[in-house]
Formats: sequence, structure tokens, C-alpha cells
Amino acid sequence: MGELFGLDAEVAGVILLACMALILVLFIVVIIISVRLSKLRKLYTRMMNGSSTENVEQLIGEMQEAINDQKAESQQTSAQLVSIRETMAKMKSKVSIHRYNAFNDRGSDLSFSLAILDDEQDGIVMTVIHSREQMYVYGKPVEKGQSTYTLSPEEKEAITQTSRSKQV
Repeated sequence: MGELFGLDAEVAGVILLACMALILVLFIVVIIISVRLSKLRKLYTRMMNGSSTENVEQLIGEMQEAINDQKAESQQTSAQLVSIRETMAKMKSKVSIHRYNAFNDRGSDLSFSLAILDDEQDGIVMTVIHSREQMYVYGKPVEKGQSTYTLSPEEKEAITQTSRSKQV
């Protein structure tokens, strides 16, 4: 077997050695690709939660159904939120008190006006005038920041303070 295809033995040996080195390199590449493919299969199986490839259509259908359920629930929650906001706007949640001395010559800041209003400035204003001998209590309805009864400057101040208060 001295001459292979008309080549001398030395050249044939070098070619054979080169082919064996190439086979060894290709074998190492096959092993590396096999390891990567194994990792990819594990990731794919984990992603599919252990389901087989025949059930991928069913899995996608279930996911679409879950998304549709989430959308419906989100719309329902949004509608409830709108309803709650409308109800809260009508609540008498803005409260302010303005204390003052009703009698400049004597007494202290025991008199006060209390405004209890909603976002539309509807509600009541209550005034308590305190003196040594007596105490007077007045209540007046308020609509849009105004009353059908004459408002004192202190009552107007209490109403104005509610519009400056921050709502939570």
C-alpha cells in the first residue's frame, strides 16, 4: 500500500493524519452542539411546563382564554372604580373649621364656624357663637359654595378653607 492514488507513503501519511485531526475537531464540535441542544431542550420543557408538543395548540388556547378573562375583569374593575369615584365626589369629605372671637371686647376664640362640604361645594356650614352667659348654634345649607341664608365672613372663610384642603 506504498502508493495510494499515486502518492508516495509520506504524503499519504500526512493526509491521513490531517483527516484524523479534522475528524477529532468535528467530534468535539458535535459534543459541544449536543450539550447546547440538551440545555435548549430543558429550557423548552421548562417553558412549556412539562407539556408535550402535541398540546402546544391547547396551551396557547388556554393562555388566550386567560388573557380574555383578565381583560373582562379589568373592565369590570375600571367600571367599579368609576362608580366609586362618582360616589366619593358626593361624599361630605371636605371639612374645615374657622375659630374666632365673636366679641372683640371680651372672651376668647371659643366661637367657630364649621363647614362640611363635598367636591361640588354642597353641604352645610354650622356656626357656634359662645359667650359667658349663652351659646348660639346656627346651621345653614350650602350649595355650590353659596347659601340661601346670609353668610357671615367667618362662615365664608370656613367654606373657602374647604376648597383649599387636599383630598386623599
